This record gives sequence, structure tokens and C-alpha cells, in this order.
Amino acid sequence: MSKDLFSQMREQEIITDNFLPNKKEIQKAALYFAKNMIDFGEDNLYERYAQAIRLKEAITVIEQHLKNALPEENFESFGIKGSFRNGGSVANYEDDMVYSDIKKQLDNRKLLLDTALKTDEAFYDSEGVEVPKVSKTERKSSLAISF
Repeated sequence: MSKDLFSQMREQEIITDNFLPNKKEIQKAALYFAKNMIDFGEDNLYERYAQAIRLKEAITVIEQHLKNALPEENFESFGIKGSFRNGGSVANYEDDMVYSDIKKQLDNRKLLLDTALKTDEAFYDSEGVEVPKVSKTERKSSLAISF
């Protein structure tokens, strides 16, 4: 992990007025920091982005490990509140044969609809009924990162 971005972030943290900043203050300071890095910095943005991804991964692992070590009880400390919640239960609908059959029919119908979308010509199901070409909703593009 590079010290450069961490050092810059540490300097920005010192500028913060509040010893225990709230979530909005942290977000505002982080946005200001990032905008300054982009607008006025001499930094290589790919390098800074790579460092940020690595720092985020490290912080996530640390946070999860610490969270798992906390007792399962409510607390308020150092400007944060923790509320322990029981996981609850979820009904196992698949235990019901009617539900399972309907779900299987829906899955099969999805396969037919997907196939119809991929063909240029009319597509028919096993009963000879034409399967319509349904519309599509485009997903937002994203950047996938791996390391």
C-alpha cells in the first residue's frame, strides 16, 4: 500500500474542525479532497485510484474484523451509535409444492423469453404459441477492478 495517498488523506483529516466529525462532514471533506486532487493535483489519477482501491480494501477488512470482535449489544462511543439487531427468519417458500411448480414455470418462461430475444425470426413455445420479444432495460455501465 502506498504511503502517498494515505499521507495526503491524513493531512486533510487534520484540517477538519471537529475531532469526531459526523458522516456528512467526512463526506464533505473527502469530496473536497478528491476534487482538489483531480483539479489541482499533479498526481497520476490512475495511481491515486489504485491506491484508493487498496486502502478501501484494507479498511474494509479491518472494519469487518473489528466489528466481528464486538459484543452483540447496543453501544454509543466516539461519536457513533451501534444497534444490535437479530437476523430474524425467512420463510422457505420452496417447501410448498405449488410455489415450487410456479417458480419452475417462471424460470422456464424466462428461458423462452431470452431465447426469443436472441432470434431474428418468430419463436414459438412447445404449444405453438408465439413467444413475444420483450423490451430490455439497459443497465448502468461500470468499471470493474481486480488486483
